[in-house]
Amino acid sequence: MKASGEITGYRYGNPGHSCAHRYLLPEVRSELGAFFQHEGHRRVFDLGCGNGSVAAALAGGGYDVCGVDPSTEGITQACAAYPHLRLEIGSAYDDLVARFGRFPAVISLEVVEHVYAPRDYARTLFDLVEPGGIALVSTPYHGYWKNVVLAATGELDRHFTALWDHGHIKFWSIRTLAILLREAGFEDVRFSRVGRLPMLAKSMIAVARKPKV
Repeated sequence: MKASGEITGYRYGNPGHSCAHRYLLPEVRSELGAFFQHEGHRRVFDLGCGNGSVAAALAGGGYDVCGVDPSTEGITQACAAYPHLRLEIGSAYDDLVARFGRFPAVISLEVVEHVYAPRDYARTLFDLVEPGGIALVSTPYHGYWKNVVLAATGELDRHFTALWDHGHIKFWSIRTLAILLREAGFEDVRFSRVGRLPMLAKSMIAVARKPKV
C-alpha cells in the first residue's frame, strides 16, 4: 500500500463548503434519503472528507458520519470546526475497514480524479460498503459535447488545471468510471449529472450497489 504521507499536500482555505457542494449536496441528500428510507441506523462513511464540511452537513441532517482524508490541513480544519465528528488522517490506500468497519453507505465526492491508483481506491471503497449497501462517487463530468465546447471556447487549459499542485490527475467519463466500479465488484451502477445542463454538467454522481452476497 502507498504511504498516505506522500499525498497530504491538498490545501483548504477554510472549513466551509466549496462551490461544488451547491450542486452536489442536494443530489447526495436525495440519494441517501431514498436509500435509508428502508434502512435502520443511518451510518455513512466519507472517503476523502476534506475539511469535513459535507460530513458536518450530513450529520446535521441526522446521519452518523465519520471519514478520512490524507490532507493534514483539511483534517486539522475539520477537527477544529467539527470536533463532534470522527474525521481522521487516512486514505484509500490504508486498511480502513480494520479501523472503522463497514457502512451501509459510503460517499466519496470529487476525490477519484485526484487518485494515483484508482483500482486500489475502488477496492477500498468496495470493502467499506456493507453487503447490500451503496457507494456514491462524484467527479467532474467529461463527455463529448462538453469537451467540444471547452475546446471551441479555449477553456481546456483552465478546465484541466495542469498547474494545480495535488489537483486533478484522472479525467473520468461515465463509461470509464462505471468500468472501474464494476471491476471492483459493484453492480447496478447508475449516474446523474449535476450543475448546468446535463450535456455540459459540472459533475456526475455514480450510485453503485454492493451485492448482498
